[in-house]
Amino acid sequence: MSDKNKAKWYVAHTYSGYENKVMDDILKTVENRGMEDVIQEVRVPMEEVIEIKDNKKKVSERKVFPSYVMIKMIMNDDSWYVVRNCRGVTGFVGPGSKPVALTQEEVESMGLEHTVIKFDYNVGDNIRVKYGALEGFLGVITEINLDKKKVKATVSMFGRDTDVELEFNQIESIA
Repeated sequence: MSDKNKAKWYVAHTYSGYENKVMDDILKTVENRGMEDVIQEVRVPMEEVIEIKDNKKKVSERKVFPSYVMIKMIMNDDSWYVVRNCRGVTGFVGPGSKPVALTQEEVESMGLEHTVIKFDYNVGDNIRVKYGALEGFLGVITEINLDKKKVKATVSMFGRDTDVELEFNQIESIA
């Protein structure tokens, strides 16, 4: 596993209003110390907000997670020290003083990263269910939902065709 893949997302808690200052300070420290390979990304997730006041539309940005900074890094003593001792940081999110990395699902739901799934199936393809309650059953794909990473398929159960919803990783192609 390369160092790039060992880096995980961690969340640092900051004083309210210090998020951008903390991000800038961490990035400067990383540059000054040559730690770009250890602390790879620092973000304050923002979203656009449209406010309508006096029939005028105003677009502004606001922090998605106020008082938090997201940091993609390889956790070691040096990276922990840099983030923890940055002015405005009160600590990492996690029990006690031990930082806990975000799960891949959390990272994707926060919009920090997106996993690209290679999906080579089409509507009408014959499939076999690899695991789950319908393990071993054969079916035909009737619908594909890339956003939810699921397919709808017609599976023959006990002599009847039944429509089921399956996750991408639950199916395999049969020739």
